[in-house]
Amino acid sequence: MTVPSSSVRGAQQPDISAAMRETTAKLLGVAAGVAVVGILIGFYVSGWLVGDTRPYRPAATAGATPSVNLTLQTVAAVGPTLAPHADWVSYLVLEHGRWTRSTIYTLPAHALVHVTIYNFDGASGLRNPFLGQPQGLVGPLRFDGKVVHALPPDQPSHTFAVPELGVLVPIAPVSDAGENSPKACGYAPCALSMSHRTITFTFRTGKPGRYRWQCFVPCAAGFVDGFGGPMQTVGYMDGFLNVV
Repeated sequence: MTVPSSSVRGAQQPDISAAMRETTAKLLGVAAGVAVVGILIGFYVSGWLVGDTRPYRPAATAGATPSVNLTLQTVAAVGPTLAPHADWVSYLVLEHGRWTRSTIYTLPAHALVHVTIYNFDGASGLRNPFLGQPQGLVGPLRFDGKVVHALPPDQPSHTFAVPELGVLVPIAPVSDAGENSPKACGYAPCALSMSHRTITFTFRTGKPGRYRWQCFVPCAAGFVDGFGGPMQTVGYMDGFLNVV
């Protein structure tokens, strides 16, 4: 008996549609797994690089040239009450009379920003002596009320730098005597009755945009070259200026 050619082909060929469905299901499973891993990595990276800081908007004085006052403190250890990494060096901002951990500041465009920094930390030193020279300021840089034109490279405790605005400010350290005195601040927030230096300066914001600011002093103890951990995490030693 002659078997129809169509029957032979049907018997010899596998169920291609079933195989394709199985392959598609496997690919979808792999894609879903990759997506979940990507989301988890994103959360990890955002938590590490962005931290849990929130924006702070100081009150602005209106006028032909608006102005704001920004009061900060720099501390050797942020402490257990303010952040998940208690031993990390950090910046804090004075918000409505309380020190909070925010390094994202919303500022008006083309405004004068009058900054006061209370530094409670000792010297760390610079990789490049150029960073000890103030740049991009409106008026002088003052340490404890005295005008300063440069700081020796072994002296800076931190810097406040906004590269896109050309702003660079070295921050004077607490002396060794101050660091080891009974008034030395162990954990933030630090009271002004404790050993500190007062740094004041003014800079001008530019056009609206998002500007990164950071510390260039390798002051992250326990990390390779001193530039890991708090040095790369927003909410500690760097942040953004949201100029609007």
